[in-house]
Amino acid sequence: MAFSILGIGTANPTGTLDQHDAQKVAEYLCAQSAEQATYIPAIYGGSGISRRFICLGTQVIKDIVENTRISNSPFLPSGEPGDRGPTTRERMAIYEAEAPLLAIKSSAEALAQSGVLPNEITHLVTVSCTGFAAPGFDAAIINDLGLCPSVERTHVGFMGCHAALNGLRVARAYAESDPKARVLVCSVELCSLHYNYGWDPQKVVANALFSDGSGAIVGAASGGTSSTWHVTANGSCMIPEAAEVMTWTIGDHGFGMTLSKKIPEVIGKKLRPWLDEWLAKSGKKIGDIKSWAIHPGGPKILDAASTSIGLKGEETWASREILDQYGNMSSSTVIFILKKLMAKKSPLPCVSIGFGPGLNVEVALFE
Repeated sequence: MAFSILGIGTANPTGTLDQHDAQKVAEYLCAQSAEQATYIPAIYGGSGISRRFICLGTQVIKDIVENTRISNSPFLPSGEPGDRGPTTRERMAIYEAEAPLLAIKSSAEALAQSGVLPNEITHLVTVSCTGFAAPGFDAAIINDLGLCPSVERTHVGFMGCHAALNGLRVARAYAESDPKARVLVCSVELCSLHYNYGWDPQKVVANALFSDGSGAIVGAASGGTSSTWHVTANGSCMIPEAAEVMTWTIGDHGFGMTLSKKIPEVIGKKLRPWLDEWLAKSGKKIGDIKSWAIHPGGPKILDAASTSIGLKGEETWASREILDQYGNMSSSTVIFILKKLMAKKSPLPCVSIGFGPGLNVEVALFE
């Protein structure tokens, strides 16, 4: 049985950050020598991003660049040697305050589009790898949007950039087990909270890519129109020999992302053979797929996935547009890409692909 997407919504904070200002921030907070500063323009210039959204607000950026303290943010540099930025506790306090606001906004849009009333939602699946709080943003969705207190909740936590696809897999399982189920999936990621201070090349790259956003999907076992997208298959593949090339760990000053230069190479070698095998289970080949929603972890990762599959540049247009205008919003990014593809009435079938720590590949087939 398939999971029919009845509504889809997205949301971002009001604060924006263009890559020019982001580069200046990196020069202030990350470069510890003139030589290190010379590497930063190439990193930001090659990110494939024009602007991003951040929950910290634009005044924080102005304060860092102009050496003022108007925002009074804990993210302002202390001036002390070895400054690592806010503690994880301080970062989580911001997550606890800001994540529910985006979750409510994206979920409200998805519900309005779906035609499903809030009190008709039977299952709520929340997704996030950038923060922890209990009660979490799931409670805010229930209370502010009027979901039933008896709604069944499931949280997909700390699984990385592919986790929205894990959330859709959970939603599909609920739909298969109960034809009357109405499922709301909501992802919220506040990646900017984990900005890394000091010089670590892999983390400087992460600083240049990640941003904040929320995506939500409402669906059921059936319903919609002739143009409705349906999740008909899900798949997952871990590449254990590449476990160290992408990691996501909790430290004293935020969560730390490791992005090895080997990631594109691993994806280039491993993705296509497994994807061929997985598609065959649904009676399909690469050539049968008409649209692609590939998570743009960064331009090199997107290029590696495209080359491995054998796609032309225009076939990943939606992924590149979202990366350019929104940055890498971790798990929420795929929902933004799907929304864009649906709005353009892109042809089906569509395959969505995400990559996460492990190194793990998660996929979904839409028909």
